Amino acid sequence: MAKQEVRDTYKYWFKVGNLKVHCGITYNLLERERQHKRSGRYTVHNDKRYYWKNGHIVKVGNITTRTAAMIWERLNGCNANWNN
Repeated sequence: MAKQEVRDTYKYWFKVGNLKVHCGITYNLLERERQHKRSGRYTVHNDKRYYWKNGHIVKVGNITTRTAAMIWERLNGCNANWNN
């Protein structure tokens, strides 16, 4: 019998207000949200700055395997800024 992958990975959108500014995957949603808020980053949309310190994470779907989460991440362009 093949070893089954562990479902230990969350998919998420990071939003400032209702604006989706980033997506990704993580093992720990609360820690990842803290990291994003402390990053000092902002996103410009319609000539307005949206500061990540004011953002929040929205979980997407259910906890899943790392492999499935990485596929979701690639399909949603989450790594577009890192040339992956």
